[in-house]
Amino acid sequence: MARARSVLVALRAVPKLSLAVIAAFVLVGALAPVIAPVDPNAQDLLRPLEGSSSAHLLGTDDLGRDQLSRLMQGARTSLTAAALVLGGALVIGLLIGAVAAMRGGLVDEALMRLTDVGLSLPSLITALATLGLLGPSYSNMILALTIVWWPAYARLTRALIISIKTRPYIEAVQLMGARQSWIMFRHLLPGAIGPVLVYATADAGFIALSVATLSFLGLGVQPPNAEWGQMLVSGLPFLETNPGLVIYPGLALTLVVVGFNLLGEAVALDKVPRPLSRRAVRRRRADALDALAAADAPRLGRTTAGEVTA
Repeated sequence: MARARSVLVALRAVPKLSLAVIAAFVLVGALAPVIAPVDPNAQDLLRPLEGSSSAHLLGTDDLGRDQLSRLMQGARTSLTAAALVLGGALVIGLLIGAVAAMRGGLVDEALMRLTDVGLSLPSLITALATLGLLGPSYSNMILALTIVWWPAYARLTRALIISIKTRPYIEAVQLMGARQSWIMFRHLLPGAIGPVLVYATADAGFIALSVATLSFLGLGVQPPNAEWGQMLVSGLPFLETNPGLVIYPGLALTLVVVGFNLLGEAVALDKVPRPLSRRAVRRRRADALDALAAADAPRLGRTTAGEVTA
């Protein structure tokens, strides 16, 4: 019950609009194969660049493919890729940071120097170089972005675990003879994963933007698969005659990035102490006076009884 209550309190602190936007895109992406009006890759060469109609609410692209269906499938592709990159980077970063903090010495130095190399390189350049070596594809894009993102989580996890290790209850568990692996998975990682997830929430929007960027450059999702960045580059030649081909995927990408940024900011600020409002101060003052009165009541009763007896 206490954990469920804490989740509800955290959700109240999140801007409802950003949460609704993200939830809507996640729902559309999850249900895209079911709710899409037509097959997003089905071509109708007799109806290219058609405007909005009852058959195609957002029109068609240069190959006659339904724009709305491709936007829905693009949400599925983009958000799935962002989730895979974020999950992989979190797992690798948490494990490397935890091992470095627990082992120390040469292991810590070697892992942190490797992390420093990853942090010092420009993320986009590293991803482009990785894709240049491996070749453009959906799986290689996810691998390249995971390589780019894990060092930040490793550095943060190491700092958090080193801080947690000095707390008295960890020292007490060590004196009781607990194994290092048990301490790591039972106490250290659960204590560090909360702040790391707060950091990762803000990164989700940038990862989705990176997925679109690599697909825009032709190194990520390949045609005919629908993805917002790939849809943008396909619609650029028709920007003047049919701007919807660029506006719709660009607007979808913007909403997702802004939504995740607002969500991450709200979650981060929820951890910062805020000054109490005047109403809260008055309520706490009244509660304190009531508590003092309740504590003084037995003493006053004993005093009155003693005077009566005397």
